[in-house]
Amino acid sequence: MNLMQLILAVLATWRVTHLVALEDGPEDSLVRVREQLGATLFGKLMDCFQCMSLWVAAPVAFYFSRKPLEWVVAWLGLSGAACLLERIGQERVVIDRLPEEIKGGLDDGMLRPETRAAHENSVDTRRLNTHPSQN
Repeated sequence: MNLMQLILAVLATWRVTHLVALEDGPEDSLVRVREQLGATLFGKLMDCFQCMSLWVAAPVAFYFSRKPLEWVVAWLGLSGAACLLERIGQERVVIDRLPEEIKGGLDDGMLRPETRAAHENSVDTRRLNTHPSQN
């Protein structure tokens, strides 16, 4: 396999895998297949890019290899390359630290920080408006 064939094989593997695992397909045909398969083994395979890349890479590797060992190496290599391309194309996930004032204060996980201040003010206001005879 020359360099151009390798590049085309990797791109073809990525493209077909992306289509089957992550896209709706022409006239939502793949969406309907996913709905029919549901939570079955094949349905779960269709929802997993990495799993699907193994299935897509197998026939592509068979096309380019002549010996069984070459096929195994090409199969895993094409799947791995497709997974790398998919990972490169995704936006990075950044997890920020919580501000210090939230860490030490009321952090029940139920209110967003911008809502928490309004909630605390309303609690203080209710305390001020309570008549002494109600205590």
